[in-house]
Amino acid sequence: MCIRDSDMTGNEPMKTIEEAEIIGPTGCLDILILMPCTGNTMAKLANGITDTPVLMAAKAQLRNEKPVVISMASNDALGMNLKNIGNLLNHKHIYFVPFGQDDPVKKPNSLIGKLSMIPETIEEALKGKQLQPVLCDK
Repeated sequence: MCIRDSDMTGNEPMKTIEEAEIIGPTGCLDILILMPCTGNTMAKLANGITDTPVLMAAKAQLRNEKPVVISMASNDALGMNLKNIGNLLNHKHIYFVPFGQDDPVKKPNSLIGKLSMIPETIEEALKGKQLQPVLCDK
């Protein structure tokens, strides 16, 4: 059986930047979750680049001063992308799913969000709080 996005949510996915733009003026989302959020997406978000529907959705959500939750999955998080993570950790209305190294020996720069902590992260983000500790064992 094939499950479509619209079967799960009752809505068609926003597949273009123009479709995601409506989030800003309508304020239609309580929370936005970027999962998995790659190093590339985090770098663009940290530097204000809006060239995909996901980044437009995040920009629109932040415009409304509503929470954006990031569940990262990046092989370069502890490399060149660390500065972008630091930037985002200090940004108002951005919350991280607690994360840790998934394979410190074979992938020493890799970090991944702890998926089991997503519901609790969402609850705290809706209260305006970052779930702690943000660094955890994977």
